[in-house]
Amino acid sequence: MDIPDFITVLAGSGPLGIGAVALAEKFFPMVPSYVVFVLLGIMAASGESQLVVTVAATATGSTIGALAWYGLGLALGARRIEALIERFGRFIFLKPALYHRMAGAYRRNHFWVTVVGQTIPAVRVYLSIPAGVLNLAIVNFLGATLIGSIIWSGPLLTLGYVLRERSADAAFSGLLVVTALVGFEFLVLLAWQLTRHSKRPRQDHEGAGDQ
Repeated sequence: MDIPDFITVLAGSGPLGIGAVALAEKFFPMVPSYVVFVLLGIMAASGESQLVVTVAATATGSTIGALAWYGLGLALGARRIEALIERFGRFIFLKPALYHRMAGAYRRNHFWVTVVGQTIPAVRVYLSIPAGVLNLAIVNFLGATLIGSIIWSGPLLTLGYVLRERSADAAFSGLLVVTALVGFEFLVLLAWQLTRHSKRPRQDHEGAGDQ
């Protein structure tokens, strides 16, 4: 069963199935969430009221998934979490450097870091781990996660809904949109890498000049 079939089966099960798709996305991040949510909007949202239900169910499933990661961080603590990430993080796209950046971000406003984090690919999946390690206030954490999940999934689900309602071939249009989003992410990452490499020689040269 491929990913679209998996989404179709669960999306056809109503709000619980939709929530299960969002929950699974938090544990199997191999497929970007914007791909999953656009497809989910195409398959699940058949009317404006159904779109609202889909957004609510998706945000709830994402928040439950975040709570599970939070619980893992809380239960294992900083030392064991860092050891696990050092050993196995590369298999789930969680490098130690990313984990330390996420933990460091929580030196600022916890609530807004969580809200914004839920709108950043990869970060939105694993930000809950350092939140649990730091034992952040659970009510504030869940509220911020829910808000961030709505901000992230709502537009993507709505895009899928619009494609379903206005396109004669929604599946093909959805594929084009998803391809464009993946391509855009690739270009952003490429530009970031090129910028980073271009700055490094300049910094090295300035450091050598200081000596």
